[in-house]
Amino acid sequence: MDDLSFDSGAGPAGPEGGLPRRAAHSLTLHQLRIFHAVANAETMTSAAKQLGLTQPSVSQQLGRLESAIGARLFDRRPSEMELTEPGRYLLPRVEQMLRLVNEAEDGLARFRNGYQPVIKLAGIDSVLRNLLPAAARHLHGSFADVSLDVQESAPTDILEMLYARRIHFGLVAANSLAQVHGHFAQIPIMEDPYVLAVPEVLDLGGVVDPARDLPPAQARMLGRSIHFAFGSTHARHVSDWYDRLVPGHRPVAQCRSFETALSLVRAGTGVCIAPALATIGTAGPGDCIRRYRIAVPARRVVALLLSQNRALEPMASLIAGLQEAGRNHRLPDLLPTPPFLAGDPESRGRTTPEVAAGD
Repeated sequence: MDDLSFDSGAGPAGPEGGLPRRAAHSLTLHQLRIFHAVANAETMTSAAKQLGLTQPSVSQQLGRLESAIGARLFDRRPSEMELTEPGRYLLPRVEQMLRLVNEAEDGLARFRNGYQPVIKLAGIDSVLRNLLPAAARHLHGSFADVSLDVQESAPTDILEMLYARRIHFGLVAANSLAQVHGHFAQIPIMEDPYVLAVPEVLDLGGVVDPARDLPPAQARMLGRSIHFAFGSTHARHVSDWYDRLVPGHRPVAQCRSFETALSLVRAGTGVCIAPALATIGTAGPGDCIRRYRIAVPARRVVALLLSQNRALEPMASLIAGLQEAGRNHRLPDLLPTPPFLAGDPESRGRTTPEVAAGD
């Protein structure tokens, strides 16, 4: 289903003086998908990346589409592509067409001889590791022949794979996504509280003044902070949190995954803020770190997928299994907020910094 017939441009007069004949030009589904991607991307370069194409190829196909229609679809500026009036007219119709085509492709796949249904998903590591096994058991109770194609990825990569239709859905932290197009649904899976993770030897229970109540070596350990390179906004919020609660702290590491940061905590390098799920290693909660509750907004884990696919089986059963796993999952024991942290205004329910939830 690659070519779609489209008539464009007035031709010579028809027989017997009738209406003018129109020269038939061919639009392709490929071109319309490219138009849709460019219309929803910030730049043509990002659209090409989502589609897995080169930028010259995207530009060429877009030019052919505009030639077939006989009108420009975008006003091209150095830093942006803005839809023209014909482009704004075309976009919702292309979205409706692509939705029907995608539904037809997904529906017809189950009739192929010897076809084994495959659900392609991507997610942040700690969520896949802790929730997916139970959800897979739930899925195979009703759909025994379904297989899973699972990728561990960062939230931005997951979003790109969704736009390019390389996966059916993604498991991400909703507060890690700057903006998601309206045709994506966000199905809540669970809320994952943030904790202050410290080495096991560092007991903060009853500590009112760390400089006074902790031995010098432990006070120095509390003052060594491990940060995350998830973006400037996140880095600033975490730095502000440390500055307010642990004056004089010294960043000793910047990491790009919670797992790496927590391995440093277990080794006694310092302390970090992390979601509770991320603190559970492959062997279970373990006893190498202490986890203290803190007043940082929980990481909201969601399944992100095209709105029209939310009820499509067997994907809906897998997502339902993930929701059940999220409700039933036992988090590691979280210790009460230490007294010196409970004095923070944010621990008393006032405004709290938004911590971007990478993984």
